[in-house]
Amino acid sequence: MPARSKAPRVPERQYILVIDIGGSHVKFRVGPHGGIQEFESGPSLTPGRMTRRLRKLLEDHRYDAVSMGYPGLVYHGRIAAEPHNLGKGWVGYDFAAALRRPVRLINDAAMQAIGSYHGGRMLFLGLGTGLGATLIIDGVIEPTEVGHMPYKHGRTFEDYVGERGRERLGNHRWRKAVREVIADLSEAFEADYIVVGGGNARRLKKLPRGVRLGGNLHAFAGGLRLWDPHSGLITSYSAAVREARRAR
Repeated sequence: MPARSKAPRVPERQYILVIDIGGSHVKFRVGPHGGIQEFESGPSLTPGRMTRRLRKLLEDHRYDAVSMGYPGLVYHGRIAAEPHNLGKGWVGYDFAAALRRPVRLINDAAMQAIGSYHGGRMLFLGLGTGLGATLIIDGVIEPTEVGHMPYKHGRTFEDYVGERGRERLGNHRWRKAVREVIADLSEAFEADYIVVGGGNARRLKKLPRGVRLGGNLHAFAGGLRLWDPHSGLITSYSAAVREARRAR
């Protein structure tokens, strides 16, 4: 098991608003110690509705910058595809203008993965409405869309281990499917260790060897690390290549 790194440092004199967008709820917190608030999301939630609700709830809170975990494809800090479980209008939406602060966007599973990372080669699997998967290799973060890839019998990975899969299979068979998916993805990605998080992770009675339980608090820690210049994390392989070229 890789050695644990030091706890992430919080940027000085900066209040970071961290927003974790899920298929059923939007959770948010300001700073490392603020209270976590939430409201329902779902298929009618548009980015405009979300930001208006946030601004209303944050009227009396100071925040200098925003980290946002989005449940879908994010490319170079921009939303690249509409979400599967929310409303429309997310691609191209100007969150910085709506929230009046600089915003850093990342996939929601990647944000929770960042907060769970302790070095080496880690695979994070987020069990929620769908399946989020992020691989971090020596500090380089690579979100994946493996949850939407074909798995078995004409169904995707998240058809088996997402919420719809749990409802279809029942808890006992769903837990068996989760163990099988963990084993298959661990072999495919050659992970040193796996962290399982998301709202349905708590439904697992026993974790396989080499798997540790994450938690929603790790998403907020990950959001803070996005603004920490000393974190040592790079948000994509292409960014790592650019950093290496600059160092030459």
